[in-house]
Amino acid sequence: MISRKNMGRASPILVVLLIFGFAFATYNLLTMIVHNRSIRNWMTEDSNGGIFFDPVVEMPENVKRLKNVKLPFHVALTATDAPYSKWQCRIMYYWYKKMRDQPGSEMGGFTRILHSGNPDNLMHEIPTVVVDPLPAGLDRGYIVLNRPWAFVQWLEKTTVDEEYILMAEPDHIFVNPLPNLAHGGLPAAFPFFYIKPAEKGKIIRKFYPEEYGPVTNVDPIGNSPVIIKKNLLEKIAPTWMNVSLKMKDDPETDKAFGWVLEMYAYAVASALHGVQHILRKDFMLQPPWDLETGKKFILHYTYGCDYNMKGELTYGKIGEWRFDKRSYLRGPPPKNLPLPPAGVPESVVTLVKMVNEATANLPNWETE
Repeated sequence: MISRKNMGRASPILVVLLIFGFAFATYNLLTMIVHNRSIRNWMTEDSNGGIFFDPVVEMPENVKRLKNVKLPFHVALTATDAPYSKWQCRIMYYWYKKMRDQPGSEMGGFTRILHSGNPDNLMHEIPTVVVDPLPAGLDRGYIVLNRPWAFVQWLEKTTVDEEYILMAEPDHIFVNPLPNLAHGGLPAAFPFFYIKPAEKGKIIRKFYPEEYGPVTNVDPIGNSPVIIKKNLLEKIAPTWMNVSLKMKDDPETDKAFGWVLEMYAYAVASALHGVQHILRKDFMLQPPWDLETGKKFILHYTYGCDYNMKGELTYGKIGEWRFDKRSYLRGPPPKNLPLPPAGVPESVVTLVKMVNEATANLPNWETE
């Protein structure tokens, strides 16, 4: 009789166990979905229309890092022996040394990957590995095609102690101590507003076939700044080099991508290997468009900064006051550059002050 009565209804303990079991299964299912979903679904829009990744709110639990666990990364800077490249490298390395040991920094060693084929006069000042340029004529005047080939050679010939690598450029200045923004197998990258794979889908498909997945798997990034595990970069770099050369060989692609072709090539190469990036808009700022340094980490002075004496931006027109790295193609800028007029954004003022500090402290500035 007791058995007959209990057949019609579940015991309270069984109900609780079933509810717990379903909840656990649902949690695991959601965890799997989040883990395998494109990182692009973890991104949100900021007020300026840019894309950024919120590492505090959106970071999945399974890739959060334990506090107080340091994961140093090696800073790798590709460069040439041209005067224009050398003075930028000196400023960049100066600020690397200033920020390396500051609280919050996880910067490890440093290498300038010199892809000119021969040593230069900065070998004694900056840790440098010399690699070969592409065979003559292969870059067709597009010098940055040497960048992926430089990384391929460097990774093959050099032992790097750190597990992670930051790919950087000469016109980067560390404005705050940089932690390791990568998490596990997820590299960290800066999203560039002008890299738009989804809008270039037809061309992207030439190098990223449909069987690899949607075009949205291709991140809106270049190779720099990127913090990535060394073993991942070892896989991506040869593909990045080959895709770059194939893109340059294709007239339609070359015309469509122009000076950012090598950036698209890195994004495509990463996607071909199933690697997507945490997109960190706080990774970098770019004056004059970004007005404040704030808590960002790298200042990228790729754009010219032109202002009138009222502090108004005159972009596209040479200003009464200006700082543009291209004004110094044949040699370094002078020491003690004049500060911009009142009203100019803090980011531009900071840029000039940091350049001035470096040039005041680096020996043989005008002659090196």
